[in-house]
Formats: sequence, C-alpha cells, structure tokens
Amino acid sequence: MKARFLIPALAVAVLFGFFWYALKGGDYDPQLIDSPLIGRPAPDISTVTLADAGRPLTSKQFLGKPFVVNFWGTWCVGCREEHPEFLAIAKETDVPIVGIDWKDDHPAAVAWLGQLGNPYDAVGVDDDGKIAIDWGVYGAPETFLVSAAGEVIHKHVGPMTVEAWRKDFVPRLAPGGGK
Repeated sequence: MKARFLIPALAVAVLFGFFWYALKGGDYDPQLIDSPLIGRPAPDISTVTLADAGRPLTSKQFLGKPFVVNFWGTWCVGCREEHPEFLAIAKETDVPIVGIDWKDDHPAAVAWLGQLGNPYDAVGVDDDGKIAIDWGVYGAPETFLVSAAGEVIHKHVGPMTVEAWRKDFVPRLAPGGGK
C-alpha cells in the first residue's frame, strides 16, 4: 500500500526539483537573450513622432553614427524603472536615443515625458506593434544598439541601467568594439 503512494510522490518531487532548478537555480538570465538581428541590418523604422504626429521618423535619419532604439510604454512597469536611468545616460552620451512608444495611449505618453523628463532625441509611435515585431521585441522594455552602418550590434532585455550602459553598450561604441 505504501509503495503505491511512494512512487507518485517521488515522481512529483523529482519533477518539482527540475522546475525549481529551471526557475531559480539555473544560469538563465533573460538579459542575455541574443537577438537573431545581431550582426544584421537593423529593421527600418518608419513612423511618425509622438509629439508632432504627422512628422515622419525613420531610422535612416540616424545612419552615419551609432544610435540606440528603446521600446517602451507608459503601461510598462520596467519602463518606469529604467526611465531615470535613461535620463542619466542621455546626459553622459551624444549617442542618439530613439524611443519607440509601443502600443500606448499618445496623450498618456506625452504626459509621462512631460512629467518625468524626456531622454530621447526622437520618439516614434508603434500603435499596431509592427515595428516591434520587425525588431523581434516580445516585451518592453527592450533596447538595441545600432552601429553607424545600420547594423544591430547589441540587445538589452529588461530595464536599462547606467551600469549596463557602461558595461555592455559603451565598449561596443569604441572603434572595433561592435562585435
């Protein structure tokens, strides 16, 4: 009778152990998720700006020097967390930061930037999510570094920090540091 319960209990314990390891004990770091875009031409951004709806915004405007693309939204908790970090990053770099307001309420996004500050050199809108799909974004915030030649050279998943900027982005901005 005891063996009848012992085998299923043991199986559940082993299964629980695998799940626990996968969730807590493994070496999984979502910020290390590579993008299939790394080393490839960045998808085109073709949209309008948030504040001046109707004014075109394209990624071609930024070619010739490296630039950053950050997907964010006012509905995103991690985006609120990273916002002061982007304000600090914007003060220490001349690399253009392009914000893509992803599936968001335009007045709420304008109010957010007015209240919290605007670290972006340009803010485009992605109402239908097509730009995010082209870039392989599956959750905000996600940030990409694009070379002067228009090639994606780095992807950061999750809230950006000044530390991550200095460790993962700045070295790639140095000559020959793109790969």
